[in-house]
Amino acid sequence: MNSTSRRVRVLGQGGALLALAALGSPLAAQRAERYALRGDRAAVYNLAGEVRVEAGSGADVAVEVTRGGSDAGQLRIQQGNTSEGASLRVVTPGDRIVYPRMGRFSNSSFQVRDDGSFGGGMGGHRVTVSGGGRGVEAYADLRVLVPAGRTVAIHQGVGSVQISNVNGNLRVNSSSASVASSGTRGALGINVGSGNVRVERAEGDVDIDTGSGSVRVAEVRGGRLKVETGSGSVNGSGVAVDNFSVDVGSGGIGLAGVRAGDVKVDTGSGSVDLALTAPARSVDIDTGSGSVRMAVPSSFGAELEIETGSGGIHVDVPAQVTRATRSHYRGRIGDGRGRVKIETGSGGVRIVGS
Repeated sequence: MNSTSRRVRVLGQGGALLALAALGSPLAAQRAERYALRGDRAAVYNLAGEVRVEAGSGADVAVEVTRGGSDAGQLRIQQGNTSEGASLRVVTPGDRIVYPRMGRFSNSSFQVRDDGSFGGGMGGHRVTVSGGGRGVEAYADLRVLVPAGRTVAIHQGVGSVQISNVNGNLRVNSSSASVASSGTRGALGINVGSGNVRVERAEGDVDIDTGSGSVRVAEVRGGRLKVETGSGSVNGSGVAVDNFSVDVGSGGIGLAGVRAGDVKVDTGSGSVDLALTAPARSVDIDTGSGSVRMAVPSSFGAELEIETGSGGIHVDVPAQVTRATRSHYRGRIGDGRGRVKIETGSGGVRIVGS
């Protein structure tokens, strides 16, 4: 064998070694893997990472999985049918997971079942995800492509969820993740233990529930918009629904450009600033501690009843007054067709024209 052939063989062996090294490298681990979930309903479970939910084509919900972290190779992808339809579950080994994007001193714990699913109070073993320290450093970023008309549930532990231009029914459940949605059509349900929520340009019923975190809604149209947060402000504009309800344990509420048949606003502690653009059948505002300001258009008509434990009452629009004291007001605006009831334990109340 001459020296030239020996050099070719050596180079070939080196190339094979380089290829094998590439397969085990973090770069190779970050290549997206694609899975299909067949049927009208699907569910996706991911303990840590970032999830993007976008409009898809074809017959199936497609999920692209990009692994991350120094131990990314230990992740397992499982598929199977559940009560929510075809499911994909990202399974992380061990009970201590490191997700650096959280920040070194952040952590969150879950009850995770052996198949990688979690939530719903159905048992499992305790898994802690933290931003640093000891544990398996493995997470997954997902891209979920949803064809029109499908029903999809996203179960996310920590990280973030971004939804854009989906025409279908979506439900997002998260322990600690921010959720941002824009351009959806169909029912949208968001349930977050801790994290901010933003919903813009939504058509259809929208339900938002967060234990702790601010909520912003804009350009929402449909039959119902329901917002609940234990602690956090609620702000929004451009809401046009038949039924609109906001319930806040602690936090201010600022809503402009609201057109709704029935409006119910309840806050334990925090001011309320509500601006209506059309008459309503009923408006019910209750705050334990905080001022209330409501702006109404010239076409607005309603019977008014206002009570405050501490704070003045000012009705700065033309009204027929039945009773007016420091703490109690009763009267009529316009044709009196609607009903407005405002109660505050501590804080002034003002009705103004828009």
